[in-house]
Amino acid sequence: MTMAEDIAEDILRAIIEGTMVPGDSLPPEADLAEKFGASRMTIREAIRILRTQNVVHINRGRGTEVNRVEVWTSLDAIMRVSAGNSGSTAFVADRLLEARRMIEVGAVQLAAERRTEADLERLAECIAAMQDAAERDDIDAVVEADIRFHDVILHASGNLFVPLLFDSFGPLLVQIRRKTSSIPAVRERALHHHEAILAALTAADQSEARTAMERHLLPEEGENPATAKA
Repeated sequence: MTMAEDIAEDILRAIIEGTMVPGDSLPPEADLAEKFGASRMTIREAIRILRTQNVVHINRGRGTEVNRVEVWTSLDAIMRVSAGNSGSTAFVADRLLEARRMIEVGAVQLAAERRTEADLERLAECIAAMQDAAERDDIDAVVEADIRFHDVILHASGNLFVPLLFDSFGPLLVQIRRKTSSIPAVRERALHHHEAILAALTAADQSEARTAMERHLLPEEGENPATAKA
């Protein structure tokens, strides 16, 4: 890493740890240069890095201010802040569900038309593995089988771009699903939804496949999105 990247990382860590909060202004360039033993040009580059991630913005007359996590564009930074902040976790989980609905509902409709018998067998194997892991209370195995189930559907859509859309979400999906899958009632509901999705795909019913996936990816009334879905 360059010195500017190191400084940007130090500032980001301070924001994640709560030393600086949204609306706070970063210290003046001269103060940051003295603190980090760097030139002002290096400090400007560090701030530019944070601006490209939308972690901070320039407010004329007030300097460089910290943005709300809701507008950050760095997935890595979002995952890191959500790991230690329950409020951010709920927001991130909600937005992730929105993204999943936008992509997976369409993907499962395509899969209902294009899936193969091998795809159906793999989906059934995922459900069986998830059920077995749930009975053993093996959360990691539950999450692995759950993610594999959805991955099979993304590939069964027959559109090579669809699975790629989820690649960057991988670590965040695992993190959130590990939390949701630790709740027995959520695991049971997810299994029921997975069985309904598989039934629709087996029947090659595009409309029912969409409906089943929509039900799966919509929180039940009164549920917190951060603990609602697996």
